[in-house]
Amino acid sequence: EIPGAMHGAEMRWTPTLYILAEKLELAPTTDDRTFAVDGIAWYGNDRSRIWMRGEADISTVESAGEAQIELLYGRLITPFFDALVGFRVDHNWGDDTATRVLFGAGVEGLAPYWFELEASAFISESGDLSARLTTAYDLLFTQRLILEPRMELNASAARVPEFGIGSGLTDLELGGRMRYELHRKFAPYIGVNWHRRLGGTADFARDDGEPVSVTSLVAGVRTWY
Repeated sequence: EIPGAMHGAEMRWTPTLYILAEKLELAPTTDDRTFAVDGIAWYGNDRSRIWMRGEADISTVESAGEAQIELLYGRLITPFFDALVGFRVDHNWGDDTATRVLFGAGVEGLAPYWFELEASAFISESGDLSARLTTAYDLLFTQRLILEPRMELNASAARVPEFGIGSGLTDLELGGRMRYELHRKFAPYIGVNWHRRLGGTADFARDDGEPVSVTSLVAGVRTWY
């Protein structure tokens, strides 16, 4: 559930702290074992909030990985959507280390038919434009057993060689995770994830000897406070 939308309920004015670890998972493949973290935190009420969003993929075999952290201000613009504006820091480490800072703006909330939607645009300190679209949906088999399909699509208007990013559509990620809520705030899950680099980004991966497409089984937990 995306907590940024009031979902038509009565608005709450008392500031609240919310923390969600959407993914704490291990994704082993034939070449590596990656630990993935994806979460959000916000503080505020139903009208305005300070947000922090972050995700990281960390290799447990090599000293390598990539992380993104966002610090944002959010304002309710409809009963189901927040507008967000702020900054993002990207950091890659390993054989090649690179860091960049981006300014971003976007929306997050519930689209028709209860699809969770995030759409953001970014401009880096070097003037590089990029965009991201993420959608997810909770399919309830029972009140505790839930399947969550998820899609993420990224695009860039320019080549960013230090991050292995080509221009155009850069990568597509599709996944499905089946979780069982042992408690409303704690749910272990298993699933499958497919990640495909596209266009010039795929060419960068081939040049570096990295796979263009990766399919992995995942297992982890989802928890919130």
